[in-house]
Amino acid sequence: MSLSEDLLAEGEPEREFNSGIASRLPRKRVGAGVLFRDSDGRLMMVEPTYKPTLEIPGGLAEDGESPLDACARELREELGIEPPIGDLLVVDWVPAHGPWPDGVMFIFDGGTLTEDDLEPVKLQAEELSAYKFLTLEEIEPRVRPSFHRRLAACLDAIAIGRPLHLQFGRLTTDRS
Repeated sequence: MSLSEDLLAEGEPEREFNSGIASRLPRKRVGAGVLFRDSDGRLMMVEPTYKPTLEIPGGLAEDGESPLDACARELREELGIEPPIGDLLVVDWVPAHGPWPDGVMFIFDGGTLTEDDLEPVKLQAEELSAYKFLTLEEIEPRVRPSFHRRLAACLDAIAIGRPLHLQFGRLTTDRS
């Protein structure tokens, strides 16, 4: 079924019992990325033109866009590729910090990319200057600590075969 068919099947939306409450509810930013690896297990990182730290391919979801759809769209826009996107690895809540509101970040498994998979990559020059495959240790000094924790948790999720829920890069059972 399509999204529009699913919405139709839901019936009429629940009405507001307190007029205007829906417009006063909090909004969160939602981001989605994909973790690609090479045959040596190194992680694909991209170099954004708009900030000094490395990222994984992906970006923010637009209004009405699911995290998975946002991830696929960003891959098409930024890398010019449409590889299959695998299972969810982590969901990470990120607190408000500076001008940024809190958010929820989703990272999906992109699996291993071969040289043939990388052949069609064409970087969107306005947003990305390069991509490279790096070890978690090589990545650490080039990202924020919370993002490094999130990447490490992704590798843990792959190893144990199930997604993990994080809060600012830490397992929810590890509140230290």
